[in-house]
Amino acid sequence: MAILKILEFPDPRLRTKATPVEVVDDDLRNFIGDMFETMYDAPGIGLAATQVNFHKRLLITDVSVDKDEPHVLINPRIVEKDGVITTDEGCLSVPGYYEEVERAEHIKVQFLDREGIAHELEVHGLLAVCIQHEVDHLDGKLFVDYLSEAKRSRIRKKLEKERRQQAVVI
Repeated sequence: MAILKILEFPDPRLRTKATPVEVVDDDLRNFIGDMFETMYDAPGIGLAATQVNFHKRLLITDVSVDKDEPHVLINPRIVEKDGVITTDEGCLSVPGYYEEVERAEHIKVQFLDREGIAHELEVHGLLAVCIQHEVDHLDGKLFVDYLSEAKRSRIRKKLEKERRQQAVVI
């Protein structure tokens, strides 16, 4: 397995809309393994394929404390949403920044698992928030898009400045 490079805001590739996965095979399962290794190493609780420059509808999550409840959602489609929850969200593609975002508290999602078998799952709370966040990535949307233009611009400028400073150090 390998650690993949996570794209960071404002990289324009994060705005790419992912296309459906056509074939679930060993190559995809190996890639999913790399995604989990990358997510756990980061560390994070969710990762969309778009964030690692693979523009297919694939996301992974594990919101458990012990990192022992992994979920793989291939071609996820949220079919129901209800309730409202506001949480402090962060993102591996927007490192170091957390802001309050309002999302549905409960969702029903249809997807394929890593074997290509169709499932429907009802979730609430943190897992529901995480899945919605990652589905947004697959649609080319980031959590900063829920913020005011002024906040988004400040975050973009700070991240760009940090990258320039890192480039000088290296």
